[in-house]
Amino acid sequence: METVGGAAGEGSGKVLTKRQRRRRRSGSPAAGVADASPLPAIGSEQKRSARRRKRGHRFAPPAAGAHASARTPGTERPARAEPPRSADNSNRRSLPLNGEAKAQAAGRDEDRQRFPVYAALDLGTNNCRLLVATPTRPGQFRVVDAFSRIVRLGEGLGRTGRLATGAMDRALAALAICAQKLAARDVAGSRLIATEACRSAANGEEFIERVERETGLRLEIVSRETEARLAVSGCGSLIDRGAKGAVLFDIGGGSTEIALLDLRHTNPRRLSNAIIAWTSLPVGVVTLAERYGGRDVPPELFETMVEDVLYRIRTFGGRDRLGKLVGTEAFHLLGTSGTVTTLAGIHLDLERYDRRQVDGLWLNDAEVDHLIRRIAGWSFAERVANPCIGSDRADLVIAGCAILEAIRRVWPAPTLRVADRGLREGLLTEMMAADGVWRRGAPGRPQAAAVA
Repeated sequence: METVGGAAGEGSGKVLTKRQRRRRRSGSPAAGVADASPLPAIGSEQKRSARRRKRGHRFAPPAAGAHASARTPGTERPARAEPPRSADNSNRRSLPLNGEAKAQAAGRDEDRQRFPVYAALDLGTNNCRLLVATPTRPGQFRVVDAFSRIVRLGEGLGRTGRLATGAMDRALAALAICAQKLAARDVAGSRLIATEACRSAANGEEFIERVERETGLRLEIVSRETEARLAVSGCGSLIDRGAKGAVLFDIGGGSTEIALLDLRHTNPRRLSNAIIAWTSLPVGVVTLAERYGGRDVPPELFETMVEDVLYRIRTFGGRDRLGKLVGTEAFHLLGTSGTVTTLAGIHLDLERYDRRQVDGLWLNDAEVDHLIRRIAGWSFAERVANPCIGSDRADLVIAGCAILEAIRRVWPAPTLRVADRGLREGLLTEMMAADGVWRRGAPGRPQAAAVA
C-alpha cells in the first residue's frame, strides 16, 4: 500500500487502496486528498449515462440524487419519449377534427341527395342555350346557372342544305363554354338536344360527332314531335287555369312548333296529355328572313311573308280540332320565343330586357296588333337601336312578327300570354319528374322550398 503524503494529507497516515491509487493516477496532477475520495454522485451518473448511451439506452431514468430532486415536479423525462409533433400534425390527427371533416362530407352528400342538380341544353337554329337547376316545390325548380348565345347555326341552310363552316365554329365555341360549366358541377342528370338545323342539314350528324369529339358533349337530335311536347312541358305552368283550350307555339330559327291543347278534362300538371293536335312548320325566323330579306321589309313584302306561313298552316289537318273554343274568352294563345318576348319588352318600354317582367305577361289582341305594326314600320337602324332587339335580332324580328301574325289569323284569341321559357325548362321538368324528386317522401325531394 501507498501512504499519502503532501500538505493535504500530512499527518493523516491514510493508506490508499488500489482503486484509489488508480483513480489518482488517472486524475489531475494537482489533485489532493479530495481527488482520492469517491467521485460525486453527479460524476458517477454522467459516466453511467455515457455507458448506457453506448449500449443503446438513449433515455435513462434520472438518478435518485441531488440533481434529480432539483427538477421541477412534473418535468420528469419518460422512459421512452415520442418524437415531437407539430401543431399541424396534432390537429390533423385529433379526433374532433376527423369528426368534423366527416360531418362536412356527409353534409355535402346529403345536399346532393336533397338538392340534385340537373342540366338541359338546347342547340337551335339561332341560339345555344344551357340551363342548370335544382328542384324546389313540386313542379318547380331554381336556376343555379344559365348560358345563352346567338350562334346562327342555320345560317345559309335554306340555300345549301348544309351547315356552314363558320356557323359550326360559332356553335362549337358556345358549346365549349357549356361543357366547362357542366364539368364544374356534380350533375345528377342532363339532356342535351339539337333541333331543326341539325335535323334537316345533310351534315347534321357529322356535326354532332364533331361536337362530341371536340367538347365531350353528346347531343341528341330530337324529332319535331318531341320538340312540341317539350315546349308544352316547359310552358305548361303559364296556361290559364280557367281556360278550356289554348294554342301553344314556339317560333324558332328554323321551324315553328304548334300544339293544340284541350284543357277541359286534363290534369293541369300533365299538360302534355292535353295535346290533341300538333305540327312543326319547316319555317322559322332565320329561314323566312333569308328567303324574303330582313333588313328592309316594306308592308307588301311583310304580307307576302304572312301568306307564306298561312299556306303551311292550312296544310295542317288538325288545325280545327278545338272547334268553337277558338276566339272565346275560354281560349288564349301562349307563345314562347324571342319574337314574343321582344314584343313584351317593347310593350313595357324596357331600357334593358328583364325576364322577370316579361315571363308570364298578358297582352290583349289590340296591344299585339299595335306592336306588330310598330315594329314592322321601323327602319333597320331603329330596330338595332331598340334595347330589346339589338343588332343580333334586328334582321330577324320582322320575320318573327309575320309568323306570329299568321298564327293569330288561324287561331284568333282575345289574349296572348308571353313565356320566356321553353325546351330547356321542358327537359328539366321531365327529368326531375322521371327521377321522382317531387314525390312525397322521395329521397331527392328538397325539404326547403324556393321559388323557381
